[in-house]
Amino acid sequence: MLSLCFHEDFSVSEICHNNAHISKSYKTFINPDFFYVYEMLEGLLNPVLYPLLKLGYTWALVVISLLVALIITLIYKYTTNQSLMKDLKGELKAFQKEIKELKHDPKKAMAVQKEMMQTNMKYMMHSFKPMLFTFLPIILIFGWMNVHIGYYPIMPDQEFSVTMNFKDGTSGNVELIAPEGIIVVNGINQEIKAKQATFFMKGMEGKHAIGYEFNGDTYYNDILITYEKEYVRPDKSVRKNDVNTIKTNLEPVLPLNLGFHKFGWLGSYIIFSMIFSSILRKLMKVY
Repeated sequence: MLSLCFHEDFSVSEICHNNAHISKSYKTFINPDFFYVYEMLEGLLNPVLYPLLKLGYTWALVVISLLVALIITLIYKYTTNQSLMKDLKGELKAFQKEIKELKHDPKKAMAVQKEMMQTNMKYMMHSFKPMLFTFLPIILIFGWMNVHIGYYPIMPDQEFSVTMNFKDGTSGNVELIAPEGIIVVNGINQEIKAKQATFFMKGMEGKHAIGYEFNGDTYYNDILITYEKEYVRPDKSVRKNDVNTIKTNLEPVLPLNLGFHKFGWLGSYIIFSMIFSSILRKLMKVY
């Protein structure tokens, strides 16, 4: 997973490789070895980040984006040679200006552009050092957002649906094995139509393992029903026999609405980060 936090410069956009309770299925998101590190540190994230969700998804994301941008900017400022970065940035501006003036002479312009690329490479190399300090914490924060801000949770007694997706030409019926606490609304047997079989359900609060029997095999996926802002990963890849995926049809969170387009949590985070990063770098005179 990568958290994109863009630092706006005239020539470079630097890419920073950036749970009340986290469900067991979240282990599928990350390397198993890394998960144990995450599990130990999640207690540090929840007291700080989870209360922000009371502000609503949009404002929570705004605050988190601001905090992340501030942390990255501070680390960047104090782990790089700002005098050198300022000089390199000045050289790049001078090269850009010279290239514009040499539009009539492509050969000289290409030579200047080559020098500019070398200077730009130096600038980028010096920018990599802060990533050593920000990589792990940003991944942890990003993982936390992925669990809590991507989708709306399934509430107790709220109707939801799960769709099994099959390969081309698959036909037959799927039988749902409902655990205690789950009520099937449209029947436990569903015919495969247009490569899909969809079940509508509702249930009691808790985590439920729901089974789907097809052609003698049983497939499972986890459903989390909760009042908390938390959910289990909605897509489960099966790729076995004729079954492709099992998908819980959760409603995505769209924190940023610009009228012409609604952005999901990732797009919203990128936009907020770009804005805050640009403002903070100017205020703190970071080059």
